[in-house]
Amino acid sequence: MTETGRPEESGTGDGTRAVRAGLPEPLKNEPMLPGPVFAAHFHLPGDVSGPYTYGRDENPTWTHLERAIGELEAPGTSAVPCLAFASGMAAISAVLFSQLRAGDAVVLPSDGYQVFPLVGEQLTAYGIEVRTAPTGGDAQLDVLDGARLLWLETPSNPGLDVCDIRRLADAAHARGALVAVDNTLATPLGQRPLELGADFSVASATKQLTGHGDLLLGYVACADPESAAAVKRWRKIVGAIPGPMEAWLAHRSLATLELRVARQDANALAVAQALRGRVTGLRHPGLPEDPSHAVAARQMRRFGCVVSFELPTRARAERFLDALGLVDEATSFGGVRSTAERRGRWGGDAVADGFIRFSAGAENTEDLVADVLRALAEATDQDGRTCV
Repeated sequence: MTETGRPEESGTGDGTRAVRAGLPEPLKNEPMLPGPVFAAHFHLPGDVSGPYTYGRDENPTWTHLERAIGELEAPGTSAVPCLAFASGMAAISAVLFSQLRAGDAVVLPSDGYQVFPLVGEQLTAYGIEVRTAPTGGDAQLDVLDGARLLWLETPSNPGLDVCDIRRLADAAHARGALVAVDNTLATPLGQRPLELGADFSVASATKQLTGHGDLLLGYVACADPESAAAVKRWRKIVGAIPGPMEAWLAHRSLATLELRVARQDANALAVAQALRGRVTGLRHPGLPEDPSHAVAARQMRRFGCVVSFELPTRARAERFLDALGLVDEATSFGGVRSTAERRGRWGGDAVADGFIRFSAGAENTEDLVADVLRALAEATDQDGRTCV
């Protein structure tokens, strides 16, 4: 059973699938996971044939990883096209710029990843109409008519709002629009956008999917080969390819994905529960009182490793971060070591000065919760006021 009580399909659990995804057929005396293939070119006598011709187009190490991610994004579906990229933004750009033309309209989340304003500027420069609306309440429906592509980010980063993927995908397809979902925060173990009607599931594999904070990577999983061919063509044109070592490290990391997600997501929920009544603006989709919980419970199998909340001032937030002992102050999220940051320091998110994005790692739950509560107490103003 999943954490939301749903049975696993085909008798295969997430841990089993993650451990075995993308492995080649076993051959005697060969490694179970072949090492990275470092090759700019391949032996290619005579007419061009076969899968591997030049290192910007294909690589055997990518192939194993792409098959593995495809199996996680759409279990039980044969040969879901998946393409690996050098970063999450490379994957996002590949979908946008392979599917949109001058004169098209695209709907983006107004509360999504902070680079989206830059993306919007570039799209506008190419003659593409950019519309925005918040994630919560399925507000993007209001600006959908006539759009070529609907981009969803759910849960949103950093505010953790959730939208109804199935509802929005059905509405978009009825209007002739394609749908892409940024699945970074949920991971394929928490949410499967393709099963919910999306045409593209896109993610930064830099984060919880690989989970060790030691590589940059992205991917696009596609609902059909035609869409995948356009994305692959864009990857070839711009050369936004991953290195074989990064691809190999990512595939190796997938084996522990279910173990890491189970601990990290449980830690995030425990931290969120411990912060009730102690902070303002507390958000985590797993909390029953969270505004997004009802929608999240319908479409998510796990609720993610990120918690967001606000402290009254920038100074209070910085004292809290300084007082943490088990949590590193760093950007990004999804790593096995807990991290947190005052998100407003970047200037790209519409958040308060005291807004904290907290990413739960794989530490022991009781140790992590104790550290957070101790730091929160130490950050309290000298006059003894609470942090609310």
